[in-house]
Amino acid sequence: MDPHLDVLIRPYRLDDASAVFEAARESIAELGPWMPWCHPEYSIDESRSWLEAQVPAYQQGRAFEFAIVSSDGRYLGGCGINRIDKEHRRANLGYWVRSTATGRGVATAAVQLLRNWGFQNTDLLRLEIVIAVGNVASHRVAEKAGAMREGTLRSRLLLRGTPHDATIFSFIRAEHMVSVVADPEYSAAEPTTGADGPQSAAQQPPRQTPSHGVPDSAEDRG
Repeated sequence: MDPHLDVLIRPYRLDDASAVFEAARESIAELGPWMPWCHPEYSIDESRSWLEAQVPAYQQGRAFEFAIVSSDGRYLGGCGINRIDKEHRRANLGYWVRSTATGRGVATAAVQLLRNWGFQNTDLLRLEIVIAVGNVASHRVAEKAGAMREGTLRSRLLLRGTPHDATIFSFIRAEHMVSVVADPEYSAAEPTTGADGPQSAAQQPPRQTPSHGVPDSAEDRG
């Protein structure tokens, strides 16, 4: 990772709409083939609508979507834990980075931060990353972040009406429980969130400075 670029993750806010819109619009050529939501007609209204759904979803423990930002607050992309399977305590982990922030280890750092947050603040046992086989950049991110490649799933993803085989990677709680020191900014009431939702009010992640190196993408918006 670029030693001069500190990567942080924080929960999305409703006022992130313009930043998300601008980042998505500049990244359509790179993201579009793998993330159908990022299309040539993508609008600010779509950005607002998505945030209006995700902010309460985070508060209710139904999904945990985060903005990836630099230490000076610049929006770099997004990552998230979603598609939560409460019964088996597993979830999808997704990520993307804007085109002008690629090649600096941003995605790898964000994935590691999110993995640590997920295992520290929920009771999930397994985080899965599902990537279309042609998405080489996103494969590199998963590998660099330390995820285990488990195999190929045939016709696992349907992208713009075309089925794609996908590689599945995973993080397992038993292998990745790490000690993370909370930044004072997030020191109040770190949550313990079960598969049924949050068990404390404040759900702010530890601020850490350990990817989506190119506008990589894994399954879903996060």
